[in-house]
Amino acid sequence: MSEWGNGPAHRMGDPMSDTYVGAIDQGTTGTRFMLFDHDGRVVESAYEKHEQKYPEPGWVEHDPLEIWENTQHVVTTALDEADVAADQLEAIGITNQRETTLLWDADSGSPIHDAIVWQDRRTTDRVEQLESEGKVEDIRAKTGLEPDAYFSATKAEWLLDNTDPIKLQRARPADIRERAEEGEILFGTIDSWLIYNLTGEHITDVTNASRTMLFDIHEMDWDDELCEEFGVPREMLPEVRPSSDDETYGSTDPDGFLGAEIPVAGAFGDQQAALFGQTCFDAGDAKNTYGTGSFFLLNTGDEAVESEHGLLTTVGFQRSGEPVQYALEGSIFVTGAAIEWLADVGFIDDAAATESMARSVDSTDGVYMVPAFTGLGAPHWNQRARGTLVGMTRGTRKEHVVRATLEAIAYQTRDVAEAMEADSGIDIESLKVDGGAVKNNFLCQLQADILGADIVRPVVDETTALGSAYAAGLAVGYWDSTDDLRTNWQVDREFEPKMSEAEADEMYDRWEDAVERSLGWAREGGA
Repeated sequence: MSEWGNGPAHRMGDPMSDTYVGAIDQGTTGTRFMLFDHDGRVVESAYEKHEQKYPEPGWVEHDPLEIWENTQHVVTTALDEADVAADQLEAIGITNQRETTLLWDADSGSPIHDAIVWQDRRTTDRVEQLESEGKVEDIRAKTGLEPDAYFSATKAEWLLDNTDPIKLQRARPADIRERAEEGEILFGTIDSWLIYNLTGEHITDVTNASRTMLFDIHEMDWDDELCEEFGVPREMLPEVRPSSDDETYGSTDPDGFLGAEIPVAGAFGDQQAALFGQTCFDAGDAKNTYGTGSFFLLNTGDEAVESEHGLLTTVGFQRSGEPVQYALEGSIFVTGAAIEWLADVGFIDDAAATESMARSVDSTDGVYMVPAFTGLGAPHWNQRARGTLVGMTRGTRKEHVVRATLEAIAYQTRDVAEAMEADSGIDIESLKVDGGAVKNNFLCQLQADILGADIVRPVVDETTALGSAYAAGLAVGYWDSTDDLRTNWQVDREFEPKMSEAEADEMYDRWEDAVERSLGWAREGGA
């Protein structure tokens, strides 16, 4: 344990002193570092994109070394811009794109292959094999997950089966699994990769472990049978620790890029980080994050509620010495990515244009967009669904398609909300929202109308980074309790439903028809 593990006494006793908590937010498209003060306000932020690699249709990869280089760059840039010295950081928290998987050489620290991103579909056939062998229920019972190429297990299996030994840069290119069994090849999600590079420790947190499809969320441990199923040796897996860890995960090297020994004390998968950042600490609290995909989480307390309606049961968070808090999750694969597609094909110049374009027409004129570019997640779980535009006529204009794309985001959220209410018995009357898309007032109002619930947008909408900062800060005593965090949380705006329930239902019924037309398309000849 680091000597910094519980935070220096003078810092703990003087919250108004000139100290901060930093959050590394390593997302699908880029890496951000944010500095937060004791009031939970953003002091400074720096961001850098990384390359999206598409080596084959349906494949998505990232360069882990590029991510690490960008991480160092955004951390030092934000500190420089804020004129804050590294030793003014009480702690660092990490939040990350979940499920994205990489393997690296324990000796050299070098990745043996590019990371396979959560969106990647290359292992779809392997998941269908699990289904045909009748293994879905056993996997779901242990992990809370619906077997899918989305999760880490089949990605790790693919890497172990397909990485060229020559890339290991070893004089003795032994069998990769053999080396993994000896702990010479390490497995990790992006949080583990960053923790390893920051501290030298091979660690993950409970939320990221719960997304691997190798972790029993009831026993809170790696599962031997699942590891055997996917041929992933336990020796290569990281140690699993609480999301907010009083013991800390380790500290940065004082001779490293920061030039200071700073404890790394909190980690979260990005969606659980947003749940924590939105102060959804109690059973029944719900949030939806609108990013590349959208992720709707409902805190179910210390009960792991099993879903009968296509949702995931996942670990919400855990603080040191406290029971695990579980959540129901609806994972929507494509929302913000659909807006990016609009820009890619030239329908919009930038995301901000969608609001005025959508308002410029009274309706979609019957057009529905189902953005199933990488299949459909909750509650449909159809890996071979594909993006679909229906209802077009000769009079259809790009404004109609833009509006239909925003409506699709709202409809997909209702899909999940209805499943969540059916599983939990909890009526969702209010939904906290965050992520880039919630800056769009048209979308927020549309979401309230389609959902029939209040939409609550906070002042600090970067709640993913905030959640990881809170986790790290609580661990070192920068904040005393979750009550401090609730005090920090402030509402920017609330959106109440204005549309009649009958009108919303009619629009939603046609959405379900459109979804039906997208299902299984790849079986019929699509990629």
